[in-house]
Amino acid sequence: MIQYIAKRLVQLIAVLFGVTFLTFMITQAAPSDAAQMQYISMGTIPSEELLEQTREEMGLNDPVLVQYGRWLWNVLHGDLGTSTKFSESVLTQMSRKLPMTIELAAVSGVIMVLIAFPLGILSAVKKNKWIDYLIRFLSFFGISMPNFWLGLLLMYVFAVRLGWFHVVSTNDIAGIVLPVATLTIPMVCTYVRQIRAAVLEELNSNYVVGARSRGISERRIIFGHVLPNALLPIVTLIGLSVGHLLGGAAIIETLFSWQGIGNMVVEAIRVRDYPLIQGYVIWMAVIYVMVNLLVDIMYRLLDPQIRLRKKVD
Repeated sequence: MIQYIAKRLVQLIAVLFGVTFLTFMITQAAPSDAAQMQYISMGTIPSEELLEQTREEMGLNDPVLVQYGRWLWNVLHGDLGTSTKFSESVLTQMSRKLPMTIELAAVSGVIMVLIAFPLGILSAVKKNKWIDYLIRFLSFFGISMPNFWLGLLLMYVFAVRLGWFHVVSTNDIAGIVLPVATLTIPMVCTYVRQIRAAVLEELNSNYVVGARSRGISERRIIFGHVLPNALLPIVTLIGLSVGHLLGGAAIIETLFSWQGIGNMVVEAIRVRDYPLIQGYVIWMAVIYVMVNLLVDIMYRLLDPQIRLRKKVD
């Protein structure tokens, strides 16, 4: 297992270097001038002489590969640059926004698991019964509704009309309910359908028929045999959801003015704050790289066939 993790880490480090190179090159190809955007963000119209002096000071006149090497060296030492919008370290700005995103992601993830797994298992066990049809209809309806439309609908009904929650999110229960609901409902609907399909596939397996013929209780069959075997496809889906949530749900955070990392990057794109955009892309790459590594490890732990096949090879 240790050798496998070490091998995967080497591969993922190579992926991260590739991401940093592409990110830097794409931002360099953007039509905006970083020096000019710095003055615009301060509300100043610089002269051409001042712009040229600033470009020289920022190293923008150096060859692109030299600029990339200097930027990468700083990144490896924890310096992601300075935000032109906020005039402070990118790392400081992201550190300030990240706890809000983690809070939103953690609450949404826990609620999603607590609702989706029971409903998915219930829908599979009660196949073609009225409760199954109801769960499938609601899940299909929830998946079909776009996030931004769902958020606007919830905001209008529960904040504007009923006045139960805040239109602009705050760091309390009344402020977090609507963003969490907007994030959770589509995820719950997606997971319910995936869990139902995975459980149904296992329920039709021969080992389930054999277990029932031996008089093993249905509860023990489902929770002791079916559910562990059905977890593999769900683990992949959970990994993707974790990456999405920790990356900041930009539409939801912007809609509810939630001061997380997704809202931050939308503002950075609007004002062309390239250092902040680069820092966000690096953060997203690290998240998905680590999530993929954890998913691979979970696969090896959950599926004995993978471990046995590796030993044979």
